Amino acid sequence: MTKLGQVKKSESSGMIGLFCISMLIIVICFGCSDSDVTYSISGKATLGGVPLTDVTVTLTGPSTRVTTTDINGNYSFQDVEIGTYTLTPTYAGYSFSPANRPVYLNGIDAADFNFSAFIQDSLVTATHTLYRKTDGTVWAWGRNNHGQLGDGTTTLSAAPLQINSLSNVAAVAVGDEHSLALLEDGTVWAWGNNGSGQLGIGTTTDSTIPVPITTLSGVIAIAAGNAHSLALLEDGTVWAWGNNSSGQLGIGTTTDSTVPVQITALSTEAAIAIAAGSGHSIALMSSNTVCLWGNNSVGQLGNGTTTNYIIPSCLNISTVTAIAAGYEHTIVSLRDGTIRTWGGNSSGQLGNGTTTNSSSSVKPNLSDIAVIAAGNDHTVVLKDDGTVWAWGGNSQGQLGDGTTTGSTLPLQVSGLSGMIGIAAGYNDTLSLKSDITAQAWGYNEYGQLGDGTFDGSWTPVEVDLP
Repeated sequence: MTKLGQVKKSESSGMIGLFCISMLIIVICFGCSDSDVTYSISGKATLGGVPLTDVTVTLTGPSTRVTTTDINGNYSFQDVEIGTYTLTPTYAGYSFSPANRPVYLNGIDAADFNFSAFIQDSLVTATHTLYRKTDGTVWAWGRNNHGQLGDGTTTLSAAPLQINSLSNVAAVAVGDEHSLALLEDGTVWAWGNNGSGQLGIGTTTDSTIPVPITTLSGVIAIAAGNAHSLALLEDGTVWAWGNNSSGQLGIGTTTDSTVPVQITALSTEAAIAIAAGSGHSIALMSSNTVCLWGNNSVGQLGNGTTTNYIIPSCLNISTVTAIAAGYEHTIVSLRDGTIRTWGGNSSGQLGNGTTTNSSSSVKPNLSDIAVIAAGNDHTVVLKDDGTVWAWGGNSQGQLGDGTTTGSTLPLQVSGLSGMIGIAAGYNDTLSLKSDITAQAWGYNEYGQLGDGTFDGSWTPVEVDLP
């Protein structure tokens, strides 16, 4: 029997030899033809479930290419070679969930690589609320006992007031009784309660107007806990200041700090997002895992213990795309559009059908989640289709279902569609619509719903946005 590539000798060996050599050449070409195979990548970008046009989608990897979404929100890349790539969408004024997506091309086209757009850090609430408009101005309403509205007084307001001393603001954050603003130039300004140094200005004196944190620059994200604050710098380092009674500053002590201090234990890897609960803190790292530190009395650090950590404890999880911290619970979203929760669960805020605390992650039965938010004892999520879902405590109607009965499972907030942003506070909830109108529901003793009254609401009411 003639083996492939072997010439059989015969009287006509010349012709047979040519034929066999020809066959040999064909086989060799087939063996190396993988490099000529190409694939396509496609997906869609939406805002509140509505197609988003002109989103820039960048493909990086063995080659770099750029395209934009069409009138139906669709994008595609054709004739892409085998390899590992990353898709990143960008659109002025918006962030995306997930922020980017890995793509591995080998044997099959990549379809349905979708992204949901949302306005990040534009609407935040506790017992007071801050709203950053797209023009960079900031408006405030609600409780003002320590000057947290930033208008130079300690008078509460049930309607939005502009903080005239601020402009070119990129993001805002609220703690229990203090406020932070990140400006486009990378500086941070703070105001309100400063009893633990949470304003970061080197004193413990309150301020009723925004004051700059002069020792910080190059900041790209901010977060505020009960009485402590966090900042993420463009170099990936995380800095903290304020109350440290549970180790929430992550600096290896329980001593408060009135100025920002670097969390050096996180310096081996760049952080890409931060969040702060009542007494615990979270950082999302570049490897898409999470590190947590501070109060862990009910398992809010998610590491299987209830021991406080004064330095970061990192979890064995690698597909996290967003993080949020409630009073004593934590929520993260994963690349596949599902979420995980852990920590305090006395009101069912973990969403797993129980009221049992958990020091390790549990999985609520939800998918296609774009944005997450955690309040005092309730949790809120925004899905890709623009609907809002909530669960947990409901004593003030913060779940928006028309009752004050809590739920251990997710409930859809009726009457809401086309939503692009959410915020959860101290027994109140807000949502932002694609037409830049807002709805609020729940606790309103201090006017934090922003509808001009001090009456709570068990269903969404219109916010009097400027």
